[in-house]
Amino acid sequence: MLLAGLPTVSVVVADRGYDWQHLIDLVTERGGQAHIPTQRDRKVQRSVDRAIYRQRNLVERFFCKLKHFRRIATRYDKLARNVLAAVALASARIWIRTYESTT
Repeated sequence: MLLAGLPTVSVVVADRGYDWQHLIDLVTERGGQAHIPTQRDRKVQRSVDRAIYRQRNLVERFFCKLKHFRRIATRYDKLARNVLAAVALASARIWIRTYESTT
C-alpha cells in the first residue's frame, strides 16, 4: 500500500471512495487521524471536520486544472524529471492566471 511507505502523517484527507476500515486503521496505527466521510449505507457514520475536508476540494480542483494541459493529461514524458518540469510550468501558468489583470 502506498501509505505504508510514507513517513508518519498527522492527517489523511480523502473522499468517500477511500472509506475502508483497513485504511483508517493503518492511519490510526501510525499516529494520524483520518478525515474520510463514511459511505451512506454504513450504519455507524463518522464525523469529518468540514474545514479540513474543504481544503481537499481545493487540491482536487487544482489537479483538474492541471489535466487541461495536454502534455500532463496524456503522459507522453517517460522521465520523472520531465514530468515534474511540465507540472511546474503548468502550475506557474495556473498561478499567473490567478493574478493577471483582466482589464
